[in-house]
Amino acid sequence: MAIVYDTFQRDEAEQLLPLLKVADPQRVVAMHDGDAITAAQFLAHVQHVAAQLPDASAAVNLCEDRYAFMVAFCAIALRGQANLLPPSRAPHAVDEVMAAHPDCHAIGDRTMDPAPQRYLALPPLTIDETTAAPTEWPSIPAMQTVAIGYTSGSTGTPRPNTKSWRSFNASTAGNLRMLQQVVGERFAVVATVPPQHIYGIEMSVLLPLLGHVQVHSGRPFFPSDIASALEKMPEPRVLVTTPVHLRALVESGVQLPKLAAMLSATAPMPPELAAQAEKCFDAPLLEVFGSTETCAFATRRVTADSQWTLYHGVHLHPQPDGTQIEAPQLDAAVTLADIVTLHDDGRRFELRGRHADLLEIAGKRASLGDLTRRLLAIPGVNDGVVFQLDDADAIGIRRIAALVVAPSLSEHAILDALRASIDPVFLPRPLRRVETLPRNETGKLPRAALLDLLARHTAV
Repeated sequence: MAIVYDTFQRDEAEQLLPLLKVADPQRVVAMHDGDAITAAQFLAHVQHVAAQLPDASAAVNLCEDRYAFMVAFCAIALRGQANLLPPSRAPHAVDEVMAAHPDCHAIGDRTMDPAPQRYLALPPLTIDETTAAPTEWPSIPAMQTVAIGYTSGSTGTPRPNTKSWRSFNASTAGNLRMLQQVVGERFAVVATVPPQHIYGIEMSVLLPLLGHVQVHSGRPFFPSDIASALEKMPEPRVLVTTPVHLRALVESGVQLPKLAAMLSATAPMPPELAAQAEKCFDAPLLEVFGSTETCAFATRRVTADSQWTLYHGVHLHPQPDGTQIEAPQLDAAVTLADIVTLHDDGRRFELRGRHADLLEIAGKRASLGDLTRRLLAIPGVNDGVVFQLDDADAIGIRRIAALVVAPSLSEHAILDALRASIDPVFLPRPLRRVETLPRNETGKLPRAALLDLLARHTAV
């Protein structure tokens, strides 16, 4: 058996997979600065950039424009290097990642001052109407590490996760199958999430690389900019976004061009918001479930069903401290801290919370997720989060804290409202009003930023 397995590993390691799946060299991959970028033009850009990269094992991909990121991503992979994806573009986050990979370099699409060491600014990506289709489309080894993504830090220190090209191909097959069942084989994507985030890579970089999908190169932020970006893309259109961005869209009252679907991840989607979004934009809202460790592996339409449906080939195994996931994109099973209940012979599941979120105080139980949901349900609360502190008090209990954005409410009024819906032992103390929560580009709340904000408001 060992000989058979070793042979399988060797065969898989030697397998080559296309860098770009294309049947037609004129297939539009992206819309960039108003120009339609064909597969042939994209590959010419990739090869031009790849030729300028220094020798290294890895490169920090800091490109903000989505098309520039795609070009750099493939150029780095074509040179046999790994794309390093820090949890943010903040200088200290970039420095930490580069320190962990001493021979790496960095590439971006803007002049940076100060710039990271060994920084290369991407050359202009000009359109050449005479670009001819290549005689041979490039492939790279299936087991080559093409990316090292870092967790957001919402539960602690960001952790690296290695992704092979085989893994990304497998996860993208699941995402394509899920979306194509709703919108058809060919579609266009506009995304509000950064390409460096694993959700952004999956839904706005890998889909146009490995499917009949074209993507808008920008990352529109304001509702009017999102509407404008969608208008420039052909139907059927898919908006890739997050609950934070979607709420801003709904509350703005903006009119969007016709959508085939909306896609959300990075945080739980409140059913009330999902219903509002579907009513406002006349399109189904789909959620995907996954993580930096696993990529997406389940989906649901929250207005129709609270349970998640697993992608093809995915199996869950509940554990005392979480859930073990087996998926086509994983070389080995991964255990996440999420607690689930399985249904329909294991093909669907209901999320019960995260092991780290479960609280037990004085023999009573609650979850941080449910406490946060009750906080957000208070009229006048615009945003908020409940979390547990690191240090225990004199009797060994780790206190619960909350940060709340509620301009019209006092802290006492918020606590009084919470008393009506939760057990007094779980009342957050301290609870502090703040002007805004320290959400990152995908709407997540890094734990270190929460603790720092709480400390600053407690010291006042």
